[in-house]
Amino acid sequence: MIESKRKTVFICFFTLFFGALIFFSPANAKTLRWRMGTTWTPSIDLIQADRHFVEVVNELSGGEFKIKLFSAGELVPAFELFDAVASGTLQAGGDWPNYWSGKSRAFDALGSYPMGLTPVDYAVWIYQYGGLELYQKAYGKHGIYYLPHGVTPMESGVRSNEPIKNLEDYKGLKIRMSGKTQGQLLEKLGAAQTMLSGGEIYQALEKGVIDAAEFSSPNNDWGMGFNEVTEYWATPGWHQPASVLGVMINQKTWNKLSEHQQNLLKQAAMANFLWSYTYFEKGAVDATAKFMEAGTKVSRLSDAELTQIQEMANKLTLETAKNNPLFAEIIYSQYQYLEKISEWRGLSQPFTFGRNVVLPDMEKLKKAASK
Repeated sequence: MIESKRKTVFICFFTLFFGALIFFSPANAKTLRWRMGTTWTPSIDLIQADRHFVEVVNELSGGEFKIKLFSAGELVPAFELFDAVASGTLQAGGDWPNYWSGKSRAFDALGSYPMGLTPVDYAVWIYQYGGLELYQKAYGKHGIYYLPHGVTPMESGVRSNEPIKNLEDYKGLKIRMSGKTQGQLLEKLGAAQTMLSGGEIYQALEKGVIDAAEFSSPNNDWGMGFNEVTEYWATPGWHQPASVLGVMINQKTWNKLSEHQQNLLKQAAMANFLWSYTYFEKGAVDATAKFMEAGTKVSRLSDAELTQIQEMANKLTLETAKNNPLFAEIIYSQYQYLEKISEWRGLSQPFTFGRNVVLPDMEKLKKAASK
């Protein structure tokens, strides 16, 4: 009788124990079904950073997340994505921060900055020098949590049908180039900035509406057919030495996640950051070979001319910093990092990445950042 009772208790215990394991397992946890928009169309290879991030999260979560990606225009137009995520219309959205510089110049330094951080510089700054916290500060003002999840190599440069061999050749040109600071630099060089979406560039070049254009790294430029409508390629891409991509998450949606779920998304974004760099870098290598085979003629600005652009950029940086404390705080943090790494970078040349730059007046920048 006693033995029988022991068996009954034993069976009940294990039934409850394994039942609890099954009930609380990821496969049986409540599935979070998110809609994620993106600023990219399927024809623009940058969308791969968003696609891969979604695949990684869906797979690693074991069923906790079911994120569905929608390309630009499927749910909302590309430039309405920020507001759609901020309002909670969408749980998430993949972006390039500079698209939102109209809301605050602070975003100008978070996606890319002329003569600024390289891809590896961004990685080190984001994960080791406080950059990640500054993304939260900028996006958090708008009800968004932000995870950098991708980075591209240097943008190609300027593509045209007349050679740009030096700074004098910029004069009088109408150039498609994104970014407010970039536009101010073009003006100082005697050129005029034209703002066009990626999908409009090919036709504008073909019809001569613009004289020249930049868009992205070589793989994206090749995929958009720029070899068919331009003959010349002016390097390096001083206007965007790197471009950070990321996923915007509605802040209230983020706050409802468990610590485990938040950490899963953070780790997935970090892994995707590395994957995207290798993916886009290989794409740049392959596409460069295709441009060369197609007969594209390449020119390069001299180091002295690049120093001129750096000095122009530094002046504009200080002007912008005076009027926008958050921009000042972000850009000062980036230049602080560049200042700190300069000694080691100099010692490790040529076996290193990036370059040591001519810094702006750090005391003036610090004063603007501390307002």
